[in-house]
Amino acid sequence: MDLDPFEPVGINAQTMRLLDVFLRHWLPASRPDDTPEEIAALGRNQHRTAAFGRQPGLKLERMIAGALRETNLVEWAHDLLEQCAPIAATLDTAANGSSTAGPRAHREALAAAHRALQGMHTLPSARVLAAVQRDFAGSYTGFMRAMSEQTRARHMALPWSREQQSRGEAAALESLMQRQAIEAADTQDFETWRKAYLDPARLLI
Repeated sequence: MDLDPFEPVGINAQTMRLLDVFLRHWLPASRPDDTPEEIAALGRNQHRTAAFGRQPGLKLERMIAGALRETNLVEWAHDLLEQCAPIAATLDTAANGSSTAGPRAHREALAAAHRALQGMHTLPSARVLAAVQRDFAGSYTGFMRAMSEQTRARHMALPWSREQQSRGEAAALESLMQRQAIEAADTQDFETWRKAYLDPARLLI
């Protein structure tokens, strides 16, 4: 998953809830291992989605009734979100209204994902393209530099106490001392380690 450049920390709470639901969707799934044919199809799907995911009507390969069949990316995504609905409801129930985002936070995250699939101009990728063309004369580098500076300014404006500074300095010092101890105890030169690490025989382990 890519970072969202419009979010100060790269991701927002709603997206994290969606990921939480989606990952839990795969936990109880019991199915045989992927066949070489399926693995190859997954690779092709990944390439198509990364390279052409914004192309309307993009088709992916999906295993249906034991055979690979073409399916629309957006339709498949809607199907997956529908399968996630009971999990979202269960998570909201388990939260028992304790979430600051409300008693339907996970279900609202799924609903937002459904809406994004219907209006893909709202997705971060579309917003990036629009901003690059509108505000930066087509320069992606200019866009990213501006967003980086904006993010830095937001974080630098946050309150920072002396206690937090002291904890940070102590953690940095401890990390430095641990590194020095590891290096002092090392008896192997880097080149020997590198060759052993890249040895094809390790692939058989």
